[in-house]
Amino acid sequence: GGPPLPEIPHLAAATAELAAYFAGELRSFTVPLDWSLTSGFNSRVLQALADGVPYGSVVGYQDLADRVGEPGAARAVGAAMGSNPLPVVVPCHRVVASDGGIGGFGGGLETKRLLLALEGVLPAPLF
Repeated sequence: GGPPLPEIPHLAAATAELAAYFAGELRSFTVPLDWSLTSGFNSRVLQALADGVPYGSVVGYQDLADRVGEPGAARAVGAAMGSNPLPVVVPCHRVVASDGGIGGFGGGLETKRLLLALEGVLPAPLF
């Protein structure tokens, strides 16, 4: 809740970008990401998500598995989403089930619905 600490690089930029995103004014994050908390398959999936699924769009778990050259790894993509150390900035809320369902989300399904509504993918909640 306090102001960003000046000795932490990029924190002020990340704070400003997140505030702009939640205000509906930012569609693409530019803050540099530290990918050191992920590796291997999870890293490939999360980077493909960050680079290839823009604001206002969604991708299926299987489609994302195909994009990283691992057909049949849809469940592993779900696990990668659950391990995402940078949610919202690396938009795991944009990954949905191929049957038209919303899928899962570590922040809760209501949060996922709100993020998708913010991006215009779902209608805004009535109340």
